[in-house]
Amino acid sequence: MHSQGQARQPSNPKGMPATDDEIREKYLERAIRELNAFSRRLQTCPHCPRGQLMPVLGSGHPQADIFMIKHSARPAEVEEGVAFYGRTGNALMKSLRRLTIDPLAVYGTLCVKCPVPDPVMADPACVARLAEEVAIVAPKIVVVMGPEALAALNELQLPLARELEAAPGTVQQLTPSIEALYVPNIDDALDEDGAKREFWSAFRVLGQWWADLPPY
Repeated sequence: MHSQGQARQPSNPKGMPATDDEIREKYLERAIRELNAFSRRLQTCPHCPRGQLMPVLGSGHPQADIFMIKHSARPAEVEEGVAFYGRTGNALMKSLRRLTIDPLAVYGTLCVKCPVPDPVMADPACVARLAEEVAIVAPKIVVVMGPEALAALNELQLPLARELEAAPGTVQQLTPSIEALYVPNIDDALDEDGAKREFWSAFRVLGQWWADLPPY
């Protein structure tokens, strides 16, 4: 009860989000801040011998349902400093459109973010940063492209993670909250018809997974 003339106290005195939309907005703001901080740490990392080149950063929605990983960058990605740029990105966008998957629901990144002359030169601690990136985005599914990316992801030992198998086109359980789909490396599918068919045969499973995803 309030005495007459006394100002009513706000129903939400601590300014906590009161609706689902406000809660989602707060989580999104936090993910953006954490990814920005993550990118700054990558840009100042001294461990890999990349010279004056900048690391190739992930791109996409900070809270994407679909998290795509390939092992290392192609020249166009190194030049722009953005994962899945150039022919690889164009091929991926074409595949997403064929599956009617919203590109805004996708985040793409690399295991080896520093453009070293040979991916084996990357510091293991730098590759392990992928675990932090997965934790920030918190996707519903991880699409792992190629055997090198699969090995790197399995070595991360994410909390409660199961080891993934090289089973193209099979949705597997990575953690209790994240599924995984293994597909061939999209980079290998750009110029050879047989590799292109193998990639598409596995990747199109993502379309059915997306169609079955419950609405928010």
